[in-house]
Amino acid sequence: MNLLLNVLWIVFGGLWMAVGWLIAAAIMAVTIIGIPWARAAFNIARYAFLPFGFAAVDREWFRGESDFGTGPFGTLGNLIWLVLAGWWLALGHLITAAGLAITIIGLPFAWAHLKLAGIALWPIGKEIVPREMLAAPRAGQM
Repeated sequence: MNLLLNVLWIVFGGLWMAVGWLIAAAIMAVTIIGIPWARAAFNIARYAFLPFGFAAVDREWFRGESDFGTGPFGTLGNLIWLVLAGWWLALGHLITAAGLAITIIGLPFAWAHLKLAGIALWPIGKEIVPREMLAAPRAGQM
């Protein structure tokens, strides 16, 4: 089922939004200082291309420990991201979601775009994991 949904997703707006994420990542990577944002954008680009069967979770919650991107520096990084690239990626997801929400068939895809719009605003500290891993015990709980 995830394969079918991902194929339909690519046709109905997933491809062009994944390309938007890749463009943002490339722009960030060109500026050496933007490499942390580029890494986050590349991870989310993969998720924006094939979202069904995966989930975006807080890295601190998933791993059971904090790191450089989940503390105050992650918050500062997300604020900078929001100003530089997050708002226009979120806007692209919102516009695509509005167009898809008009049809009944497009509702699941519109919902996925809304989730991605939220991630576009605050991507640092997120981890993309297969949904099956959410049911497994996390590192901090073993």
